[in-house]
Amino acid sequence: MSVPTLYGAPYSVYVRIARLALEEKGVAYALEPVDIFAESGPPADYLRLQPFGKIPALRHGDFALYETDAIVRYVEEVFEGPPLAPEAPRPRARMTQVMRILDNYGYPALVWGVFVREAGSHKDRDPALLAAAVAPARRCLAVLEDLLSGDFFLGDRPSLADLQGAPMLTYLALAPTGRRLLAERPKLSAWLERMAARPSLVATRFPAELKA
Repeated sequence: MSVPTLYGAPYSVYVRIARLALEEKGVAYALEPVDIFAESGPPADYLRLQPFGKIPALRHGDFALYETDAIVRYVEEVFEGPPLAPEAPRPRARMTQVMRILDNYGYPALVWGVFVREAGSHKDRDPALLAAAVAPARRCLAVLEDLLSGDFFLGDRPSLADLQGAPMLTYLALAPTGRRLLAERPKLSAWLERMAARPSLVATRFPAELKA
């Protein structure tokens, strides 16, 4: 079977989610750099692969795919390796619920609201937007902690829900306000420590982690 190519940038939450799925399944892959924030924008050949100009995208042989959810579920179903999604309907639904909570409420509040506004590039820092993000970030963390059902979101092994959450909370923990919010949630903080120690997380560290 051909080696898949993942297109994106190492700083991206969603590229890292896709990389984590590949790493956890033990899939060899190539990472092709695409910087959508470059001054000239995404390359023209990438826009033919992903017409909306976002990352990541995946090419596997003659099959191309974009949208992170589609990519990680494809990786789960096509490649051998440890399962990342349960077969039973209730835990599978819970996994999807956690993933959507992270997408719809976590990413805006935890990453853009706290990390970017406090610890991102200087042009993006904004104390007013940071202050406005604290309450929704705190609410999101409380909900996520309530949904933890063991060492991981679905019990004793990681699923796609854990892979969705780890990059977002990693960025959160790089901001002083984020660390204070996480300190209020000891179960979630312990989960993040377990995730950070996994080889998949170590292999895909954000550039900002390496500088911290």
